[in-house]
Amino acid sequence: MTAAIDRLGFSRSLLVRHSAERTGPTPQPGDDPASILLLFAGEIPVLRRLPEGASALLAAADAARAPAPDPLLFLGRVAERPVFAAGLPPEAGDLYRDDPAYRVIDLRSVAVEGAVPPVEMGLLATAKSLLFWHARHGFCANCGAKTALSCGGFRRDCGSCGAQHFPRTDPVVIMLVTRGDHCLLGRQSRFPPGVYSCLAGFLEPGETIEDAVRRETLEEAGVRTGAVRYRASQPWPFPSSLMIGCEAEALDADLVLDREELEDARWFHRDEVRLMLERTHPDGLATPPPMAIAHLLVRGFVDGAGSA
Repeated sequence: MTAAIDRLGFSRSLLVRHSAERTGPTPQPGDDPASILLLFAGEIPVLRRLPEGASALLAAADAARAPAPDPLLFLGRVAERPVFAAGLPPEAGDLYRDDPAYRVIDLRSVAVEGAVPPVEMGLLATAKSLLFWHARHGFCANCGAKTALSCGGFRRDCGSCGAQHFPRTDPVVIMLVTRGDHCLLGRQSRFPPGVYSCLAGFLEPGETIEDAVRRETLEEAGVRTGAVRYRASQPWPFPSSLMIGCEAEALDADLVLDREELEDARWFHRDEVRLMLERTHPDGLATPPPMAIAHLLVRGFVDGAGSA
């Protein structure tokens, strides 16, 4: 299971978070020539091509051709080198697309392709989530006044009413529901053709992880569940979620689908799911790629780890 977790997109990070450094004068890229930049043109990361693959860890010189970043966030350090997330306007991506030294591709594609080393994916998730939050929280939710970036970007302060605002992470339960040698997988209309995945839904205020798993499974598929076991978690920066992977035991097998949530859902035998994982299913059915936590949950079921 450990090796599978290491393959999850966004789950590994080089970042050492220095919360104490955020309370004093914020470090700036010019303070240290070894500073690292993570550049985003809108929501699209800018990568530097390498002989094999690419890297999201750029230098200050890589940003010289673009407008001054806004915002510029201090994330922490990698091997004692300060790391910053730099937000550029979406059109700034055009300044890099035609240069063979760079790649400008969306973050999902970066994860699916494995375009950068796995240990950089967590850095990209942190940068993307924080930049997205700042782009949408420029005004105080308490009084409506304009807010200012604070604590290196991990807070926004209102100079009018004194309120402090912190970035949010939205917890999502994603669960593989099992019944003996069968598991329940569903698909939404937005999924690629033939792909079936685990059911999922947002955790609600005042709700435990276990109760969220049971509620979402009942609401989406009409199946009651009993025991719930936590398996693993995965940051998911679309825009800023934490996927909480669980396995749940079904108490019944009859399906009553919420067609607004699911295009289809069905019970799959373990042997059929193995074919889906191997991309050899006779009907062309498949599961999500290894970078997704749904793949880890399904793989654990097929390999027998889910029953441990």
